[in-house]
Amino acid sequence: MTDDLVFHALSDANRRRLIDRLHAQDGQSLRALGDGLAMTRQAVAKHLACLQRAGLVHSLRAGRERHYFLDAAAMHQVAMGWVRKFEHPRPPPVPVIGETERPGV
Repeated sequence: MTDDLVFHALSDANRRRLIDRLHAQDGQSLRALGDGLAMTRQAVAKHLACLQRAGLVHSLRAGRERHYFLDAAAMHQVAMGWVRKFEHPRPPPVPVIGETERPGV
């Protein structure tokens, strides 16, 4: 799993929607995840495969179906690594000439 795979997986709104659905109810089948979405089952399966490659989702076979589960560890690693460096306080912006307050104006 690399940050690039995670960012690629999260870049698509349909994949983010599937993640949201798994967050709301883990362990859904491909059919259940696709219900109500304007996608074919094949498209849902391709999006889930991308999420699996990124390590965001894993699946377990139950009889003839696969059930998908959210694995937020990859997202957490990206958040704790790459994204977190932007949370540190930044120095105040340098004032632009002409935008400073002038007394008595």
